[in-house]
Amino acid sequence: MDTDGFTTCLWFDGQAEEAARFYVSVFDGSKLGEVVRNTGATPGGEDGTVLTVEFTANGQKFVALNGGPEFRFTEAISFQLDCDDQAEIDHYWEKLVEGGGEHGPCGWLKDRFGVSWQVNAKRLTEMIGDPDREKADRAFKAMMTMGKLDIAELERAYAGGA
Repeated sequence: MDTDGFTTCLWFDGQAEEAARFYVSVFDGSKLGEVVRNTGATPGGEDGTVLTVEFTANGQKFVALNGGPEFRFTEAISFQLDCDDQAEIDHYWEKLVEGGGEHGPCGWLKDRFGVSWQVNAKRLTEMIGDPDREKADRAFKAMMTMGKLDIAELERAYAGGA
């Protein structure tokens, strides 16, 4: 077995290459890998069309598969981005919805392919894990009122303000 971790396979309906190129554009240091095309031996695709695209995004290995319309993404699986600061949150909050995605509550969003993302603040994780349950609860309640996370507002709630 390969000891380099896992490769996540994402199932698309004809958008594998477009999705791979999009994800590579979102994260610095990402790259496209091998593109496998359909042949007479592969079911479901016309000869020469893209079957799979390997790519690395944010250090994670993926393969995008053009598998057909049978399966769709749901919120049951999401990718969590733990951001260091508000600038990172702002960047990913807007970049990941480009081209038809949608913002959701509590730092969640869906990209234009239907993949769910949690654009989280590392600091929020620390706040809601605080053993002082009053402070942790205030931060959690503040987060529940937000779309895009606002670190300054979370800090105010955590400290007992707002």
